[in-house]
Amino acid sequence: MFGGKNEKSNNNNVQTSTNASNSIVEGTSIKGDIIAGNDIRIDGNLTGKLDCKGRVIIGPQGKVEGDINCINAIVEGQFQGTINVKELLTIKETGIINGDVSCDKLFIQTGAVFNTTCTMGGQKIKPLISKENAGKAAQ
Repeated sequence: MFGGKNEKSNNNNVQTSTNASNSIVEGTSIKGDIIAGNDIRIDGNLTGKLDCKGRVIIGPQGKVEGDINCINAIVEGQFQGTINVKELLTIKETGIINGDVSCDKLFIQTGAVFNTTCTMGGQKIKPLISKENAGKAAQ
């Protein structure tokens, strides 16, 4: 009755917004694992594992130590550990990453610190000559 189009009801009759995001504010420290169904912004400190079904933003004052799995990420603060990003990882000029990175696409601004081992997926390139045509061309 009072919910908008962006809200849905779960089994516990609690209204949740599909556009909701989570926030760890500056001055807050968390030790442990977090599972986030939506975007999350970290301006405080997190030590542990973060599994996010959306975008992770580490703000300029944010510090994360541990493992992150997410769809997209923007790093303006500090990250140390292993980060797996399914799509785009953006590192702003104030961002510092130390550890292991796995992503599909990577954007690093001038001034960022990127001390990592990095694995990128990227787009798969179609071969110019198929296996069948390669055999014919060799004859």
